[in-house]
Amino acid sequence: MITPVRVVIALCLVAPFVAMLWVSSYAKIEPTFIGIPFFYWYQMLWVLISTVLTMIAYKLWQRDQRARKTEQVQGGAAQ
Repeated sequence: MITPVRVVIALCLVAPFVAMLWVSSYAKIEPTFIGIPFFYWYQMLWVLISTVLTMIAYKLWQRDQRARKTEQVQGGAAQ
């Protein structure tokens, strides 16, 4: 079943791929950051962003699974 939480999870997991596959958005030298061309520091920034987004997706997935388990237990008790 598709829920809003699962859509957010999917977006968290897909965003880094889209950002890295859209090469024309970061295939440039300027602006530099402490002497590092944009091309390199942008990709390294996405390593950190991807980590945070994956952690968020994992926590949301855990919460979603607990809610589903609770619904199943309550649904089984009602029958």
